[in-house]
Amino acid sequence: MQHRSPDTRQSPFKGKTGLLRIWNALRYSFAGLRAALEHEDAFRQECLLAAVLVPLALFMPASGAGKALLVGSVLLLLIVELVNSAIEATVDRVSLEHHLLAKRAKDIGSAAVLLALVNLAIVWGLVIFG
Repeated sequence: MQHRSPDTRQSPFKGKTGLLRIWNALRYSFAGLRAALEHEDAFRQECLLAAVLVPLALFMPASGAGKALLVGSVLLLLIVELVNSAIEATVDRVSLEHHLLAKRAKDIGSAAVLLALVNLAIVWGLVIFG
């Protein structure tokens, strides 16, 4: 049997398996949500929007698929905002210096949030008025 040295390019957390991995992933996810709520104004605002829109979607006179689209468009906005916040934090961690690529990364993340907002408006408009 050949002994292989550990790959130092990977996270030491990658070796965890089974229930421990699931438990750790859940803890990290809740820590990420907590960090976003604490540090990201846009995410807090979108959570308030979600707190209004998700219950409203469930009481809409729409089909199950229509309700799923309404709720899904809200959740998609939150997901995209989290990814955008992660991109911004990573760029800022690397350097706070103004750099064309850093600006591009942040602008593209912002554009993704804009498209998620447009998607939300279109889906809600089509389900309600279409």
